[in-house]
Amino acid sequence: MKMKLYASVAAVALTAGSVQADGHLAFTPGEGDFSWDSYNEWAANAPDLSGQSVTVFGPWLSPEDDIFRSAIAYFADATGATVTYTGSDGFEQQIRIDAEAGSAPNVAVFPQPGLAATMASQGLLTPLGPDTASWVADNYAAGQSWVDLGTYADASGEDQFYGFFYNVNVKSLVWYSPENFEDAGYEVPETMEDLIALSEQIIADGETPWCIGLGSGPATGWPATDWVEDIMLRTQTPETYDQWVTNEIPFNDPKVIEAVETFGMFAKNDDMVAGGSAAVGSTDFRDSPTGLFSSPPQCYMHRQASFATAFFPEDVVAGEDADFFYFPSFAEKDLGNPVLGGGTLMAITDASDATMEFMEFLKLPIAHEVMMAQTGFLTPHTGVNLDTYKDDILRGQGEILLNATTFRFDASDLMPGAVGAGTFWTGMVDYVGGAEAEDVTTAIQNSWDALK
Repeated sequence: MKMKLYASVAAVALTAGSVQADGHLAFTPGEGDFSWDSYNEWAANAPDLSGQSVTVFGPWLSPEDDIFRSAIAYFADATGATVTYTGSDGFEQQIRIDAEAGSAPNVAVFPQPGLAATMASQGLLTPLGPDTASWVADNYAAGQSWVDLGTYADASGEDQFYGFFYNVNVKSLVWYSPENFEDAGYEVPETMEDLIALSEQIIADGETPWCIGLGSGPATGWPATDWVEDIMLRTQTPETYDQWVTNEIPFNDPKVIEAVETFGMFAKNDDMVAGGSAAVGSTDFRDSPTGLFSSPPQCYMHRQASFATAFFPEDVVAGEDADFFYFPSFAEKDLGNPVLGGGTLMAITDASDATMEFMEFLKLPIAHEVMMAQTGFLTPHTGVNLDTYKDDILRGQGEILLNATTFRFDASDLMPGAVGAGTFWTGMVDYVGGAEAEDVTTAIQNSWDALK
């Protein structure tokens, strides 16, 4: 399920510059933690684009839209160009209409790559070129993953690099209460083997290791798909994951069944999960993390994405009362440190000289750091200063991104809607309700076959 990253927005005074009423900046370079050297070097050589404009259209609404404008004002100040951002909650429908009518913005901010790939195949996007692809490979952690996620077939069927990821989120997280861990003498596990052993130790101590909830109204079941996707990345190669996403291997392949059953090791064991396995399918995902903070705790761990803090009790302070660790990989599998998540992708829908220069600006650390300092913005850019993240929670998630050896987008968002946001969701509910993994995955595959 495509989820927005919920994060509170702090008002940050940028000592290195302030946005004036005309949208430009008054600079005092050299102060603060921002990467001024690279910005100043770029700005000194930036072309004069006075009189030219760049239009950007995306899904960001208040307050993220104004925060993004505070970042792109640095581009406007250096070049003299006018940059306009417009946000819409109907972005995915409107961008199709505008592009097909020949009235597309210069840059579109796609919330997931599927639509961008479709528009690329229709000739509605402009390739960024091999130089930008090489830059991403060299300057993003797990860089080839990001290149692959932004590479699509053009109208002639030839692969081209179209998408530059800017603002991502992390799903490979396990939340816990540091106080509860300390009181019980538990340590944060570093491998999946350690995580399983910890879960078994908690049971042996007469406690419950996990809170899991799949409820989400008409979208009930989606949290289980995240579990399965994360486990696929920890039991199979990234190439196998990609084949699963595109149905090059069937949904009921033994490799997929293994991942589902590994999830079942946690979710279908009454001793493993608060309320027993019967509660997993009916517990709302927004309510499930509260068990971490009850007294005594109903559970000790909760696997959820970076937006989980939005559903913590009001008196819980993230970074103090709650913390997280990386959902670890199996040491015996030797598959590195895969990270599951999502993100927004910048692509050119109406090329111009100013637009191409704007994409160059987005490569600069400061274009990311201004966002990092003000909102729940995460980046795999290896050149940013981690100290500019607005809090320790975001900084820790940023470090997970930088330590990733592989990044993969949420599989259910990339599958056909009837599967990824349909039978995959409902199948996982059936599975935790007692159905066999082979039967569930076969039913999902049959639904995919029906679309062909």
